[in-house]
Amino acid sequence: MKMIRAIIRPEKVSQVLQDLAEADFPAVTKIDVFGRGKQRGVKVGNVHYDEIPKELLMMVVRDEDKDDVIQIITKSAKTGDGTFGDGKIFISDVEEVYTISSGASEL
Repeated sequence: MKMIRAIIRPEKVSQVLQDLAEADFPAVTKIDVFGRGKQRGVKVGNVHYDEIPKELLMMVVRDEDKDDVIQIITKSAKTGDGTFGDGKIFISDVEEVYTISSGASEL
């Protein structure tokens, strides 16, 4: 299984979640986050914004679903205007999963 973490623009969250649900990937954890990318924030006029609001979406999927989920997130979260700040997707292996209520292993 794979853990997918996607940091995306807040205004893209609804579309990404809708597209994931329509593709039968409804299980997502969403967290408000703040940070900056390589550009070290954004300057608007004379004001420099060092911490930009983003959303972190986390989900665990089967190995064979990883590429489909990445494609959905990428397509849905991209602004299309070629500017920086659309986000990043991070993939990592999941070694074990347990359901808290039953204690059962899901792998």
